[in-house]
Amino acid sequence: MKVLALLLSLSLLVISHEFGHFLFARLFKTRVRRFYLFFNWKFSILKAKKFDGKWHFLFFNAQTPDSWNEENLREEDKDNTLWGIGWIPLGGYCDIAGMIDETKKADDLAKEPQSWEYRSKKPWQRLFIISGGVLVNFLSALLIYSCVFAHWGKDDLPMRNAKLGYDYHELLLNEGFQNGDVICAIDGEEMTDIVKTQHKLLLDNPKIVTVLRPVRLSDTIITGDTAAGEPVVMSVDVRDTFMKVDIAMTHNLLEELNPRDTNMLFAVRSPFVVKDFTPGSHAKQAGMQIGDSVVSIAHQPMACFTEISKALAEHPDETITIGFYRNGVYDSLEVAVNSKGKIGIHLMSPLELFETIHSEYNFFQAIPVGISYGWNQLTTYARSLKILFTKDGYKGLGGFGTLGSLFPSVWDWYSFWMMTALLAVILAFMNVIPIPGLDGGHILFTLWEMVTRRKPSEKFLEVAQTIGMFLLLALLLVANGNDVINIFK
Repeated sequence: MKVLALLLSLSLLVISHEFGHFLFARLFKTRVRRFYLFFNWKFSILKAKKFDGKWHFLFFNAQTPDSWNEENLREEDKDNTLWGIGWIPLGGYCDIAGMIDETKKADDLAKEPQSWEYRSKKPWQRLFIISGGVLVNFLSALLIYSCVFAHWGKDDLPMRNAKLGYDYHELLLNEGFQNGDVICAIDGEEMTDIVKTQHKLLLDNPKIVTVLRPVRLSDTIITGDTAAGEPVVMSVDVRDTFMKVDIAMTHNLLEELNPRDTNMLFAVRSPFVVKDFTPGSHAKQAGMQIGDSVVSIAHQPMACFTEISKALAEHPDETITIGFYRNGVYDSLEVAVNSKGKIGIHLMSPLELFETIHSEYNFFQAIPVGISYGWNQLTTYARSLKILFTKDGYKGLGGFGTLGSLFPSVWDWYSFWMMTALLAVILAFMNVIPIPGLDGGHILFTLWEMVTRRKPSEKFLEVAQTIGMFLLLALLLVANGNDVINIFK
């Protein structure tokens, strides 16, 4: 299911990106020779082109017939694009006439520039054509976010509403944090949003972090002395509360953390409450029910999922006593644990258990909310690229395996669209980076031409494109190599 979700998401992103180039190219009367979803090395799954007044289709084709070639078509058909689906699902392309990119070199261009070619257009027109993919990707993300919020609304879990606090990374525990702490301020700025807090801790190198720490207090009263002179003490009140603790940070987390751990600085401590059962669940067979809240493993009291899951992992292939509350009444059952330390339970999420802020919007109300959310995602992602420039930053790169792991293992439209929108934001930002081979490289050269009024030669553009493609290939190998290494780890 993860693979299917990733392929569908990437397909939508590729089509929207390349359509952005296509739209502006046709707007400025520039020919688009081919428009492909996926790459078609050696053969294509599908080819389609309209000429002679009707559509023509080819399936699993390796060689396009000469009758489809531009020079053999009627004049009115020469502007028509060849549409195709390749078999290598690593992207796609829009082959714009007269443009040096991954589809052609300088020697492939006609000797004299033609009026319908990209290279014959004015610089500002070329800037729009090459920026079209980035623009459509980002606008698509904003539209998806707006539609998601209009349909499902928006749920937020404020920092302080996580009643059990948070579990912290070992580095933060070494700084003086304790599991159960709730971060309430960083360098004097109040923290309410979990994601913002995570990034501020990681990226801003804070000096003082203020937390609310759970403590148990008891009020006592001395009623008198015994004959032996010993005071008589009587407890009259025991209560749980929080005290504020300032933690002075001694390390730069960005430099100390493994890049693979940057999204795991802290996590909500969530109760272990049954939402559903997996097929063949040992817990269901033992008699547990939906809504049961586990509070002890093997007679040891435990409060949250992280503690309970760790305890279960210590009893593989054993039958143990699991204590839980059902409708406010404590009970226990003997439950078999499988070889992986699991009992076959799907858990309720923190959003289902703690008090969240749910906001409902109609479509027009959701538009500014979607724009704000999308812009925040873009700026956060852009700032997080600082991680790549740390000592082991390259280890944080992930390939298709990492992307696939971000999707849930069961189909969920909300998660699918939210992840697709995030990938659209990432794709838009990555493509605007000024590396030859990416749209950002073409944008940089076009802006240079507009400022200096000197157009780079086609040979220079070809060399720059080749260098950029090698860099991108190396990046792709490193990212997917990290995925392979982590599989073995």
